Amino acid sequence: MDKFPVIQVALDFTELKRAIKVAQEVVKGGIDWIEVGTPLIKSTGVEAIRQIKKEFPNKKIIADMKIMDAGRLESEIAFKSGADIVVVLGNASDQTIKECVSAGENYGGKVMVDLMEESANLKRAKEVEKLGVDYISVHTPIDEQMTGNISFDIVKDIAKNIKIPVAVAGGLNSENISDAIKSGASILIVGGAITKSENVENEVKKLKEAVKKLKKIPSLYYKRVKKGNIREVLIKVSTDNISDALHRGGWLKDINPVLGKQFKMVGKAITVRTFPGDWAKPVEAIDISEKGDVIVIDAGGVSPAVWGELATSSAKVKGVSGVVIYGYIRDVEEIIEMNFPSFAVGITPQAGEPKGFGEINVPIKIGGQVVKPGDWIVGDIDGVVVIPEEKVVEITNRAMDVFERENRIRKEIKDGSTLSSVAELLRWEKTK
Repeated sequence: MDKFPVIQVALDFTELKRAIKVAQEVVKGGIDWIEVGTPLIKSTGVEAIRQIKKEFPNKKIIADMKIMDAGRLESEIAFKSGADIVVVLGNASDQTIKECVSAGENYGGKVMVDLMEESANLKRAKEVEKLGVDYISVHTPIDEQMTGNISFDIVKDIAKNIKIPVAVAGGLNSENISDAIKSGASILIVGGAITKSENVENEVKKLKEAVKKLKKIPSLYYKRVKKGNIREVLIKVSTDNISDALHRGGWLKDINPVLGKQFKMVGKAITVRTFPGDWAKPVEAIDISEKGDVIVIDAGGVSPAVWGELATSSAKVKGVSGVVIYGYIRDVEEIIEMNFPSFAVGITPQAGEPKGFGEINVPIKIGGQVVKPGDWIVGDIDGVVVIPEEKVVEITNRAMDVFERENRIRKEIKDGSTLSSVAELLRWEKTK
């Protein structure tokens, strides 16, 4: 008989060796249930279920099959492979769910219904409970988590009105797992907060402490941000992380850093369109800037310079975070001494003249990349990326996800693996 609440780890890997390694670590930490995640099943087949059950015969194994059809057949495949619990989607038909339940009765297994998207409501929860399922999971999908929308309100509503145990999945960490319990959750499904951790065993122990004491334990990572703390998260991640989050996009081509050391520039864009050498509008943009802004200048990508020492001094006093110039810059020695984040196509001693042509706070294009007023600009020694304002919460969360995953891979490499073996590159190469 299970003693609730329990913590279930979701092994959402695509590589079986990595999943088993993490599973070994979570078991040392005292994890209760182990979930063979959907990506792992899709990547390696039900062999993943067999191997993980063989490795951990005394642990309850959940096969996150996300069944939508052929309920009996797909449930039987999972149960025969060693699963104790199979997962069927709440959007599946009643008949499909009944078939899953029937297969569970035949094989001594149990069925969990995953309520996500439009099925995540009390009405559907009551319906599937009547169909004979054993557990209900209220699930915030990953793509929805990236928007910062994580709530336990529906969990509370469902838990009060049904008799079977309720699980909650999506964005759980040591800071909010106690809130999930207080909302009525009996099964706490944790993914990234465990699987992306550099010290999995300690992270499990921290989660178990938060559950036992019903308290929030602060965490630097494994949580989703909303608009209020965008800047502090963007400071943590690199332009590389952000470009990966943008599907290898966002990079401002031909823009190079002036500072030859590690630094970070984060801020909202004040855009300037000007003519080559006309530095009037770039300087005027300083006057309307606010603390933390980044001035982004389209000067045609050619010389003369539209920015130098005096403009930098003025911007620094105003609290501007940095400048990005699709054009040329001068007075580099002085700018380096001021430690002011600056980017440009090139350097020249030649100054232009303040003619006053151009516009401020209009959309501009640099290296094929559109930059609009209010877009977020992030720069470091690798270059500059732009995040559209309307997508900044999502992309910030995805960049943090990339950062956390790389931390875990870095740990595995330090432990003696190689990047090629961690990523199982040979398995994923295209066949001729």
